[in-house]
Amino acid sequence: MDTEELKYNLKKMIIDECEKEDITPDDIANDVEIFSDKSGLELDSIDALQISMGLQNKFNFRVGDPKDFRRIVTTIDNLAKVLTENNG
Repeated sequence: MDTEELKYNLKKMIIDECEKEDITPDDIANDVEIFSDKSGLELDSIDALQISMGLQNKFNFRVGDPKDFRRIVTTIDNLAKVLTENNG
């Protein structure tokens, strides 16, 4: 899977896991903080848990420590980079 496909799949996973039916992957910028107001996702701590579970189920990537989660799940670009580094 190339990087752009991975980023698209990450966006789709976030939308699906957080039940954001009114948002498409194209609405999410790769370089915007996912948990910021600028993302338009309006995510909360429950969504963070859903994203963590989605990463584990769909990408076989586990983030156990909440501090690691906040460090890794910042932007789509960063998340794709970390997944690529850990699966490469």
